[in-house]
Amino acid sequence: MSELHKFIFEGLPVRGMLVRLTDAWQDILARRAANSETGAYPAPVRQLLGEMAAAGVLMQGNIKFNGALVLQIFGDGPVKLGVVEVQPDFSLRATCTQVGDVAEDATLSQMVNVNNQGRCAITLDPQDRLPGQQPYQGVVPLFGDQGEKLENISEVLEHYMLQSEQLDTVLVLAADDKVAAGLLIQRLPIEGQGNLAGRADSVEREAALGQSEDFSRIAILSKSLKREELLTLDAETILHRLYWEEPLARFEPLIGETGPRFACRCSRERVGNMIRSLGTEEVESIIAERGQVDVGCDFCGAEYQFDPVDAAGLFTGLVPDLSGGSVH
Repeated sequence: MSELHKFIFEGLPVRGMLVRLTDAWQDILARRAANSETGAYPAPVRQLLGEMAAAGVLMQGNIKFNGALVLQIFGDGPVKLGVVEVQPDFSLRATCTQVGDVAEDATLSQMVNVNNQGRCAITLDPQDRLPGQQPYQGVVPLFGDQGEKLENISEVLEHYMLQSEQLDTVLVLAADDKVAAGLLIQRLPIEGQGNLAGRADSVEREAALGQSEDFSRIAILSKSLKREELLTLDAETILHRLYWEEPLARFEPLIGETGPRFACRCSRERVGNMIRSLGTEEVESIIAERGQVDVGCDFCGAEYQFDPVDAAGLFTGLVPDLSGGSVH
């Protein structure tokens, strides 16, 4: 089963996580492959979305937040949008919107960032929003400080973590048809009375970047992890090979019901609300053209059908139960 391992280095200002998505990732790919309209993702898209899925779980596990973490990548290439959503309980779903062909050897920039206009957005959406409260969103470009195109989503997210949290971060990501995996290593925030009293300002935090010898050493070890090792070795072997000389302290791994797993939040009620938002005129136009409103979920492949009576009921309140009905 998919698993998430959290650990710290005792006495050192460094923490880490290792995720291996197996059944959860295979479920996402199988649902996409079963879609008769789209078919399976091309190999480069599978790798990109898998790395995003692993990164999303790591980022959700890295924060204490009661809400969804949504990782998006979008731009002007054939992959118009990639989305990963991870809930606080580590249930996740993921999808890509592809328009046009993707070469078998396509890079990140060729898929999403052809003219250097691509962006990566991380949204934190609280479960219980206060009145007027909006989700928090951070956006970073898909290029480096010199305008150079970045070819690894890990580099993009390291840049985001540096900007948003002002903490040194190392991300190693990999994905294939069976496994989506990732390793995150992060320097802990400034310690001491100044930090506890809230007096460590952004200048102090920035000054501390890159100054931890312990983090630098562990970062070098982490970056030595090869893609094939991350995809094929179990967590025990990976952590032992990398950090056998370090004071590693591990927490109980999150597996099964407490760990990462595929789950979609779509429902007939949610789809009905979306259709209602289109307005009566637009919905009537669709029914006149097609005879009914058909909506498919990009995440799980579920299809929802609303005939003229169902659609009319959305606007008159006569639909007795939107939680059931025509799901195919």
